[in-house]
Amino acid sequence: MADRVVVVGAGVIGLSCALRLLEAGHRVDVLARDLPLETTSSVAAAVWYPYLALPHDKVTAWGATTYDVLSHLAADQASGVVMREGTEVMRAPTPDPWWMDAVPSLTRRPVAPYADGWSFVAPVVEMPRYLAWLRGRVEEAGGTVTRVALAHLPEGPLVVNCSGLGSRALAGDTSVTPVRGQVVVVEQVGLEEWWLAEDGPTYVIPRSRDIVVGGTEDAGEWDRTRDPDTAADILRRATALVPELAGARVLRHKVGLRPARPEIRLERVGEVIHCYGHGGAGVTLSWGCADDVAALAG
Repeated sequence: MADRVVVVGAGVIGLSCALRLLEAGHRVDVLARDLPLETTSSVAAAVWYPYLALPHDKVTAWGATTYDVLSHLAADQASGVVMREGTEVMRAPTPDPWWMDAVPSLTRRPVAPYADGWSFVAPVVEMPRYLAWLRGRVEEAGGTVTRVALAHLPEGPLVVNCSGLGSRALAGDTSVTPVRGQVVVVEQVGLEEWWLAEDGPTYVIPRSRDIVVGGTEDAGEWDRTRDPDTAADILRRATALVPELAGARVLRHKVGLRPARPEIRLERVGEVIHCYGHGGAGVTLSWGCADDVAALAG
C-alpha cells in the first residue's frame, strides 16, 4: 500500500477516488487547477444516466455500483442526493437500453406524442451541495485539496490522473475531446419528476430549489460563452416536453465541457493510474470507477 497518493483533478471523479483511497488507508493529496465548485462537474444536472460513455459492459458495471452507493447516500440530506422517478421518451420504438441491468427496475411508458418511452427511479444529485459534501468527506478523512496549475503530472510515489480534459496535456492524450453542454437553470415550479428526450438532447431535472434544463451536445467545441439563441431553443424544447415550465423565471445560465473519449481510460501504467474520459457520465460512474482505482492502488 502506498504511503502517499496524489490525485490530480477535483471534479466528481477525483474527489470520489480520493475518498476511496483514504478509506483504504492511503494518505491522499488532491491537486487541481480548478477547485470542486469550478469544475465541469459543478455544471452537471445531474441525474444518474450513462451518457457519452463507453465501453458498454464496463459502464454498466460501474453505473450499477454507483447507483447503489448514491441510493444509500440519499438517506443523508447533507449529500444533496435525492431519488426521483423520471421518464425518457423516444420518437420511434426503441429496444431496451443497453444499461438496463444497472437499475433495479425499468417500466415501459409511452407518452404522446412520442412513440416510446420508459420510466425508472434514478439518483438526482445537486452538484454544488454534493461536491462540497464530497470535499468535506475527503478533508475529514485526512486528505487535502489544493489549487495547483500543473504543467505535467507530478512525480510519484503514486499518482491518480483524474484531470478530465486536462489529460490532453498532462497525459499527452489527444483522443479526449470536449463536448460542450449549455444549460438554463429556472425556478422550481413544483416539478418532482425528471424528463429526458433525444431531441437536442432535452432534459428537465428538478432539484430542491430550482430546475436544470438542457441541453446541447456540441462535439469538439471549446467555447464556454453562453449563447442566447441556444438558451432560447433549450427553453422552447423543454417547455414542449414539460409544459409546466412555461413562464418559469430564469435564474442563471451555465456551460460545461464534457471530457469525451472513444473509451473511458481506467488503467495503471507504472506509478500512474489514469481515470478519465467519462463524457457526460462522471457522476453516474464515479463510485464504480473509484472502487477500481482503489483496487489498482492496492
